[in-house]
Amino acid sequence: MDAPINAFGGIPSIPKKRALFVITQSELGGAQEFILQFIKQAEKDAYEIEVAVGTDGGGLFTQALSNLGINVTTLSALKRDPSPFNDLRAIGQIKKRIQKFKPDTLFLNSSKAGFIGAWAAKSCRPRPKVIYRIGGWTFNDPWPEWKKSLWRMLEKTSAPWKDVIIVNNAHDLAQAKEIGIKPRQNIVLVHNGLDPYKIDFLEKDEARSKLGLPLSKKVIGTIANFYPSKGLEYLVEAAQRTGREDTVWCIIGDGEERASLKKLIKNKGLEEKVILAGRIEQANRYLKAFDLFVLPSVKEGFPWAILEAMAAKLPVIATKVGAVPEIIEEGISGYIVEPRNAGQISERVASLLDNNPRAQEMGIQAHQRVLFAFNIDTTIHQIEKFL
Repeated sequence: MDAPINAFGGIPSIPKKRALFVITQSELGGAQEFILQFIKQAEKDAYEIEVAVGTDGGGLFTQALSNLGINVTTLSALKRDPSPFNDLRAIGQIKKRIQKFKPDTLFLNSSKAGFIGAWAAKSCRPRPKVIYRIGGWTFNDPWPEWKKSLWRMLEKTSAPWKDVIIVNNAHDLAQAKEIGIKPRQNIVLVHNGLDPYKIDFLEKDEARSKLGLPLSKKVIGTIANFYPSKGLEYLVEAAQRTGREDTVWCIIGDGEERASLKKLIKNKGLEEKVILAGRIEQANRYLKAFDLFVLPSVKEGFPWAILEAMAAKLPVIATKVGAVPEIIEEGISGYIVEPRNAGQISERVASLLDNNPRAQEMGIQAHQRVLFAFNIDTTIHQIEKFL
């Protein structure tokens, strides 16, 4: 069918879809990475996008958005820690952005923004479509049981304020159905995706030089924000257990657990063995500095860091949490170990250090796995259907 002709004889332009993304923190974590990937990969002429960000987190995400030419609004009251005063102010701030920007879709990311943002949208007229993408249920964090129960209740209570909930792993989908988390329309599973050829990896020697790592040793590394859920203490313990003079361990990242992690490293006498490289912009570019990648998390959704490590052709050792069993083919593209088990991490690390051909083959298989199973185009297409 031919396109309709307007009164001036031309084909009318299709109005852009307006999407307001809201996220709690300005650090570069999984939820922030998803937003950046969507903005980079989605059809540019189809959307007008604004992002509203809380003040916690260091600002690397905000800077990355600015580099892409995206309009960013800072929500001064939206903070990670609960505060009745700030939370009520944050509801008002988000409602104000909705009324000014007039989005077709309010796209909420992270647990705090999900609850606060959906509450703000309830009283808006017209009310935008509310999509909530959760990268891992907060009630799976290593918290006291009362806090987990509170978040289960909040997620269940606020679900009817949302039209669509998107989870990124089968475990979280099953939990939602078991608990009774039911949005207005549907709850769906959409895996994360990646284009390995769009990461400008540094070569090994350059990456190691910039990180201050020795060129002559094997390097076991990870990239993570320093939260309790990342289980970094088990990585440090695995470094102590492995105890080889031909290795160093490197952690790229920063966060609230930095002081306790430094103390743990000092108490174990590992200051020369475990290197805290700090928070680095575009940290994934440095992945080829590593020989092995380890993610020791006790809770995850769908960790981007694993996909990026696999894209760098690194063998991966990761814990059996969140989407990890859906990403890694055990013994083919990596190894899966039990969470909170430094002994298993150490054993798998040693086995790969002692078998370089095996490690190289795993890295190749990991790269192929990302290419064919977790394609970014598929992810974006699935998300765009809901917009």
